[in-house]
Amino acid sequence: MTDAPAALNAGEPAGLGGWVGPVTLVEGSTFCLSDRIGDVEPGTSHGLFFRDARVVSRWELRMDGQRPEPLSVLSPEAFTARFVLRRPPRAGAADSTLLVLRERLVADGLRETIVLENLGREPTAVALDLYVDADFVDLFAVKEGRTGHGRAEVLVTDNELLLNDRADRTRGLSISSSEVPVILPGSLSWRVVVKPGERWQTEVLAQPTLANQLVHVQLRPGEHYESTEPGRKIEAWRDTATTVTAGNPLLSTVLQRTESDLGALRIHDDTREGRTFVAAGAPWFMTLFGRDSLLTAWMALPLDMSLALGTMQQLAELQGQHEDPLTEEEPGRIMHEIRRGPASGAVLGGETYYGTVDATPIFVMLLAEAWRWGADPEVIQPLLPAADAALQWMTQYGDRDGDGFLEYQRATDRGLVNQGWKDSFDGINDAAGQIAHSPIALCEVQGYAYAALLARAELADEFDDPDMAEALRDQAAVLRTKFAEAFWIPEKGWYAVALDGNKHRMDALTSNVGHCLWTGIVPDEHANLLVRWLSSAEMNSGFGLRTLSSNMGAYNPMSYHNGSVWPHDTAIVVAGLLRYRHIPGAIELATRLADGLLDAAASFGGRLPELFCGFPRSRFSAPVPYPTSCSPQAWASAAPLLLVRSFLGLEPDAPHRTLTVLPHLPARWGRIALTELRLGGAVIDLAVEGNKVTTANLPDDWHLIT
Repeated sequence: MTDAPAALNAGEPAGLGGWVGPVTLVEGSTFCLSDRIGDVEPGTSHGLFFRDARVVSRWELRMDGQRPEPLSVLSPEAFTARFVLRRPPRAGAADSTLLVLRERLVADGLRETIVLENLGREPTAVALDLYVDADFVDLFAVKEGRTGHGRAEVLVTDNELLLNDRADRTRGLSISSSEVPVILPGSLSWRVVVKPGERWQTEVLAQPTLANQLVHVQLRPGEHYESTEPGRKIEAWRDTATTVTAGNPLLSTVLQRTESDLGALRIHDDTREGRTFVAAGAPWFMTLFGRDSLLTAWMALPLDMSLALGTMQQLAELQGQHEDPLTEEEPGRIMHEIRRGPASGAVLGGETYYGTVDATPIFVMLLAEAWRWGADPEVIQPLLPAADAALQWMTQYGDRDGDGFLEYQRATDRGLVNQGWKDSFDGINDAAGQIAHSPIALCEVQGYAYAALLARAELADEFDDPDMAEALRDQAAVLRTKFAEAFWIPEKGWYAVALDGNKHRMDALTSNVGHCLWTGIVPDEHANLLVRWLSSAEMNSGFGLRTLSSNMGAYNPMSYHNGSVWPHDTAIVVAGLLRYRHIPGAIELATRLADGLLDAAASFGGRLPELFCGFPRSRFSAPVPYPTSCSPQAWASAAPLLLVRSFLGLEPDAPHRTLTVLPHLPARWGRIALTELRLGGAVIDLAVEGNKVTTANLPDDWHLIT
């Protein structure tokens, strides 16, 4: 892609919308939340988080005892920001003459350069104080509003402030400064005189400690962010990733932010030859998630296939081996999430929790998709046993009662009640709003299972096992028939969102049915009706598809899963609609939904958040933020890439040297170009404008279908 945008941040809509939320910086699994002057305020969810624990709970800058005044926040990359501030005007003065810059970088710690610049005509004296504290609270406690209370043991040396966790003395934080401060428990202070036209600055380093050893912070003194290790890593990634450009300036900005955020959300496993996978999102999900990481990797295939391979390799190593009701581990099951915080064991039953029903079939789906995009057979073949174990889990554990459908029911009262992507406790309900009781079989999960069977059948063909391929296709055909019989509600014209424990149809109209379109389990006669219902004003908010129709009993546009809009969900439904592009109205609806998401992105400064409220566009001219939405969030960040791929009709088949491009681009997008698209050993340039497709560097033995 082209250069990342220079002045966009989740908490700084750059004049494109009225909402100002927290400023989130992220690099790998480390992230920092602050307000728009850069302060981490005690008693809030702000903080610097390292390995799922908050290692900074207060970081407040004061000038002569006052808060600086905010002017702007610039975030050229997801891991760095410049807070542009000024000293408040003194009594009797109309303006301030002291510019204040806080240049912050996050990378396994935090480096902040504080710059004072005197724009006046006489020297100015400044009393500068940085108040610091740490509570070392687990991420889950912060998310739930249970903030810490003085857990840090404070030690002061001549050049360092040390904060140690009273509950775990091997965990701590070291704070030091390049300009020697006066250090007191809880603060660093400088008394500065800045001459006219001159600058004063200091670099403050916050460095976590583990096992009483300082963690290596990937930041050297004085480095510009582009020269730092995070900066070099993201540039190296850009050098190997596809460059995606758009004629529409807004879409171009969104795609640039997508690239920057996905680059920052990558986690490197240095013990596995630099293997990378993607974290689910900041602030609460900066770790490997089965479902989220797999779907993000799928969406990101046009940009970089290595995310898919690294994610699958990592998940295969963590694949369930035993039965453990505390963590819900079962043989062959793909895990839900991994955590390293001090309370992970108490919350999840262990560092790794397996309570998800859909990650396992999606794993198999992605394996075949990566093969189509040109993954090396020497990478795919070692993952086939994991795919087979996943299919075995689907039969032996996922189908609890032998009816042919995947169901879930938590093993203990500690686990997630709902284990599909709508995993809030009230996320699955009927048209009257009654909550489903377990075991629950979700409609979209049956679609994932269907696609997984076909995916493994395709791989069986490719790796010379035709008998296995035929058997799996037969299973898929049976599932498709059974699904239509059990889930379709003829009197309503849509699929039940789920079957409950009594096999009763939960008859709410939800966005889940659009996922069924994406997987291809839907026959055309049902797709016709689904397109009509998804086109309704009850489902389409104007900024994207609602998770639940507005005329259902549980509808609440401010809820997490019962009427909100999730960009990744809408993007998957768009992909499903374009899979059924031959159905009347499917392309038109896909275009309206994509236009709505693009307009929503404009209101959020070019970065789509995890979700936002589902109020109709006719009521509010900009999308209403959801208060605790993650941003950046991996599958929301990747959603624009899935939209681009879907409207391009881009379907590679690298093993058979075939590239299919069947475009239906929205008129407002203009020209879309993918430069250095890597498909196996081929590196192809692709451009589409309207219905015209042009390619460069397409090898002679490849076949282009348009």
